[in-house]
Amino acid sequence: MQVNRSPRHCDAYIAGAYEHPIRKADDKTIAQLHAECAAGALRDAGLTKDDVDGYFCAGDAPGLGGLAMAEYMGLKLRHIDTTEMGGSSYVAHVGHAAQAIAAGKCSVALITLAGRPRAEGVTSLGSRQYGPGVPDYGFELPYGPAITNLYGMAAMRHMHEYGTTSEQLAWIKVAASQHAQHNERAMLRNVVTVDDVVNSPMVADPLHRLDCCVISDGGGALIVVSPEIAKKLGDRCVKVLGAGEAVKHLNGGQVDLTYTGAVVSGPIAFEQAGLKPADIHYASIYDSFTITVLITLEDLGFCAKGEGGRFVADGNLISGVGKLPFNTDGGGLCNNHPNNRGGITKVIEAVRQLRGEAHPAVQVPHCQIALAHGTGGSIGTRMGSATVILGSYDA
Repeated sequence: MQVNRSPRHCDAYIAGAYEHPIRKADDKTIAQLHAECAAGALRDAGLTKDDVDGYFCAGDAPGLGGLAMAEYMGLKLRHIDTTEMGGSSYVAHVGHAAQAIAAGKCSVALITLAGRPRAEGVTSLGSRQYGPGVPDYGFELPYGPAITNLYGMAAMRHMHEYGTTSEQLAWIKVAASQHAQHNERAMLRNVVTVDDVVNSPMVADPLHRLDCCVISDGGGALIVVSPEIAKKLGDRCVKVLGAGEAVKHLNGGQVDLTYTGAVVSGPIAFEQAGLKPADIHYASIYDSFTITVLITLEDLGFCAKGEGGRFVADGNLISGVGKLPFNTDGGGLCNNHPNNRGGITKVIEAVRQLRGEAHPAVQVPHCQIALAHGTGGSIGTRMGSATVILGSYDA
């Protein structure tokens, strides 16, 4: 893949962040969840819907997407972006919002995600969904691909190439559970051990049940604003320092399952921010499966390719214990994974850390630089990657 260099500086700030507290939304519509998330983020920012002039959403928005939601929420817009990159969309939207603000297209950008798969009876990540005209339909559907076995393939290949073990993958779940015990809204709050993970039922060899994320309803929202507005709102605003995105696909069958699009999106974000992996105090990493985290950490440069297993072992991702605290809300592995699209929650927890508003038991001391990364699609087929680097107000 070719790296596309971005211009330096993202002159924008995240002023509002909100995670919906619901985990099963039997009595709410998807549009209602979007609107409630938007209202929560606006309250957090100290703004109203009348201040919003840019709106960003993806394929989870119902009906005509951004058009339908703009009408439903009564937004008067001069800019709209409905980029669809699966679960990485909302991380990409942060970068897109910063670019739109820099270009004068808008000054207050609203980003929303919402869904209710759990209320609709979804009990597993299940089979790939195909519709008429999808180009990969005839090539893949006969083989019965499911999300779990596509990620299982990537895990098995990484094990074959680099000697990664199930026990090493299990440490990622252990770290998430250590954090989730302090989150009263997390779906799985019980602390687990490496043995618990490797002895849980096999789902898609070599991935066990506890290697997999939860399925939840809910959603989240972010408010991205111009520097001028951020100055008025105060130092709870979080600066967007760098952003990058990429698409990785099967390349006509010439594909390496041991890396993701983060090998492109990460360097773009780091270059734009003028930083390197060693500068990061906290990382929010998309965790649909434990293998997603391990490979992403390698691709972002936190360790060398093939060293991910050793890097995540022995509690290195646990806040207060390891060198790189990650997903201190419990992440998708333990907290929530709204609409099977967890990118926005990664940014939300990074914002909490930079504000010093994470739970005291997991708050990273003097956290000034954080990274959030989203993965969309499947690392076993085609996928989107988006990386943002954020800093405290005066970073």
